Order: sequence, then C-alpha cells, then structure tokens
Amino acid sequence: MDEEQGEAAAVRARLEEVRRRIAAAAGAAGRDACAITLVAVSKGQPLERIEAALAAGQRVFGENYVQEAQSRWPELRTRFPDLELHLVGALQTNKARAAVALFDVIQTLDRPSLARALAKELGRPEARTRRLLVEVNLAEEPQKAGLPPGELAPFLGLCRDELKLPVTGLMAIPPAEEDVAPYAALLAKLAGRHGLGEVSVGMSADFETAIGFGATIVRVGTAIFGERAARPRPAAQGSTATSS
Repeated sequence: MDEEQGEAAAVRARLEEVRRRIAAAAGAAGRDACAITLVAVSKGQPLERIEAALAAGQRVFGENYVQEAQSRWPELRTRFPDLELHLVGALQTNKARAAVALFDVIQTLDRPSLARALAKELGRPEARTRRLLVEVNLAEEPQKAGLPPGELAPFLGLCRDELKLPVTGLMAIPPAEEDVAPYAALLAKLAGRHGLGEVSVGMSADFETAIGFGATIVRVGTAIFGERAARPRPAAQGSTATSS
C-alpha cells in the first residue's frame, strides 16, 4: 500500500470511528443517531483526505474560509452533487455574495450588518444558501465572534421578522478549556426557547458530551482528517476557531 492509499485508509477508519462514537453517544442519551449531523471540517486539509472522506460516504463538510472553499468545492460538487457545504468560520460582509453562492448553510450569522448583507444576496438567482445559524458567544469571550445571549431575542426578531432570513438554529464555540456540557445545554435551551431546531456545538475533543446535552450538529475535523499543516491566515478573511 503506497502512502496515498494508506492515508485514505486512515481517513476512512477515523471517520467510521467518529460515526460509531456519535451513535453510541446518541444511544446513551436516548436519542436517534440519525438526528445528529456530522459536519466534517476540512479547513486546511489536503484534497486527498477530503476525497477519501467523500469516497467513504461523508457528504456534509465545513470550511472556515470562503477563498479556500472556492478553490476546491465547485469542482468536487460536479462529482458529488449531493454534498452539503457549511461555512463555520467568521464571515465578512464583503464576502456575503460569494458565500451564499457556495455554501448551503452558513453557521456564523452574528451581527445586523451581516444579516442585512445576507438578506440582499439571498435574493440573487445564484444563491444556494438555504439555512442560517446564529452564532452565540455563550461565555461572552471578548476575542470571539458571536452574539451575547442577552442580545439573541432582538437579533432573531430582526432576522426572522424584518429580513425574513431562513434562520434554523444556533451555533456556539464554548471556551476551549472548559467542560462543554453546560454550554451545550444552554445553547439547546436557547434554541428551544426560540423555536429553532438546529443546535451546532461540539468538536473533536467533546462532541460526545455535546450530543448528550442537546447538540444536533457536531463539527469534527482532526478526529477525522488528522492534524492539519500549519498555514497562514488568508488576508482580510478573519476567522474564529470553529473547527476541530
């Protein structure tokens, strides 16, 4: 087996193990594993690993950067038209048009200016985005994007009532060194309070716990693809650490 085949086999094995762990966590929580969406976060990963995951049947992927996603996903869609692509990194308003033309789901709606930009761009014929998640900064960490919980209700009013945006859920990135459980539970509670069905929380290190406390979407990168190579941040793109 050559190196490329070996790496593809490793991706397949890790993906299968993540799927097994999701099923076990859902079962332990008395939930249906089919109700949990696995977003394979492919930021910074080589194309060969992504193709290995596609070959293994994975169809939902997440990217942090619009530019990086534009460089590979349009061609992959021609071969895998049933794939679903999520933006899980911060989105600048000047990238809104490109984002809605590429991503099926944008998980990082977090401010009125972006909401208004997306409302404008979603009306274009080439727009493919059908679902939006509002990012909530549950711990109100100053270095992170996302709305403070106290600002969620009026923001949802703007998005849903005034702008008629297709908001279907909430997303959060809890503090890295803390137990995800209370944050996942809070996010699920907020989503339920506002009639939203999607709860995106949980990454490679804690997705099982997040499932136990209400996550319906988990964003898993390194546990599937392995460690990514160090790379410089794309110019003028900005992002929060939304993958792993």
